[in-house]
Amino acid sequence: MAKQTSINLRKSVIYSIFVRNFTEEGTFKAVVSELDRIKDLGTDIVWFLPMYPIGEESRKGEDGSPYAIKDYRSVDPNYGTMEDFEELIEEIHNRGMKVMIDIVYNHTSPDSILANEHPDWFYKTAEGHFGNRVGDWSDIVDLDYKHPDLWNYQIETLEQWVKRGVDGFRCDVAPLVPIEFWLQAREAVEEINSEVIWLSESVHPGFIRELRSKDMIALSDSEIYQAFDMTYDYDVHDHFELYIEGKIDIEAYIERLKVQDYTYPWNYVKMRNLENHDHLRIRHRIPKDSELMQWTAFTFMQKGSSLIYNGQEVLAEMTPSLFDRDPIAWDSGHDISEFLAKLAQIQKEFVPLDGLYSLEADNETNTVTLNYKNAQQTFYGVFNLKDSEGSIDFPVADGEYTNLISDEKVTITDGKLDIANTPLALLVNNY
Repeated sequence: MAKQTSINLRKSVIYSIFVRNFTEEGTFKAVVSELDRIKDLGTDIVWFLPMYPIGEESRKGEDGSPYAIKDYRSVDPNYGTMEDFEELIEEIHNRGMKVMIDIVYNHTSPDSILANEHPDWFYKTAEGHFGNRVGDWSDIVDLDYKHPDLWNYQIETLEQWVKRGVDGFRCDVAPLVPIEFWLQAREAVEEINSEVIWLSESVHPGFIRELRSKDMIALSDSEIYQAFDMTYDYDVHDHFELYIEGKIDIEAYIERLKVQDYTYPWNYVKMRNLENHDHLRIRHRIPKDSELMQWTAFTFMQKGSSLIYNGQEVLAEMTPSLFDRDPIAWDSGHDISEFLAKLAQIQKEFVPLDGLYSLEADNETNTVTLNYKNAQQTFYGVFNLKDSEGSIDFPVADGEYTNLISDEKVTITDGKLDIANTPLALLVNNY
């Protein structure tokens, strides 16, 4: 991990916006009226999916993927002007939040400015044509980082966005780009703003192995942490999927999660999330309200930052298209905004940053217990992921305690806790 990374990032909440589908207007200006609501969720960082002009050649769908970028240095005119975006940045800053933008440096659209002006900066097939090394990404062409001038251009682009007020970069498939580039880019950006936040979309272990078998660059999370502050938790996502599908038990999933805490540097930060633009809505995967609230609380209380993907706060079921205009259905009849805000408050105010972090699972009840213990206090979280009934051993003195999430009283008797359909968070003094 970048040595200067602050573990305070573990207390941050990131809200992800796809401007095209966020509002009916699909513009920068339309986002402004939603900022107070976003702030009230406990949001610290607003992350915008790519807001650049989209290529037309080989376009997928009518509107195209935002990850098939035509020009890294301008904004999609359908969203508004550069002045509109700068005003949006200012409005976000005025509310005490930071701005993160998507950086997509593995590839561009086939008709991008760089492809036209600097074709030598691109990967070529055996036949000498533009191409990409990941077959189903048919709307993009890969860059080739053997060219120093490309490095200079890309870093200058980052510097330009920082000078416009951008506070962070979420870097798409960052493991496919040389780590030496990211290190150089970070060093250059720090000359302008040393507090810029770097989030890597790290990739699934199977994808890393596949790319390496083709002699491609495919950085592990441990390598990526040299330059980045945060990574996705895709290193454990396959095990999450297996558990949800009933193919492994909860203890197997939790054992995989534990590996993170002794594999990565002490100040590692994972971006925890139940959904994002690349996956189905979690409401679709976990339709039962009580179970979804347990998973949501567990996600927020784990060691790391927390992501809210636009629409998650209303339990949206439909996954918005990346390729066509497909506004979020905000009238879902559900709203868990207060619940998310409560989780964010607890994470910020009560979860210690120091001390020992532990995770335990119980197969019989499908319950997970986590705790953070320092010299003064222990924070406990208990999550009943399958609406089970029963009790679990709980290492706290018998007595009555207050659930920080629900404000309800809970009782420990004979070292046992009756599990409930409401997630539990307790703060207990160690003396």
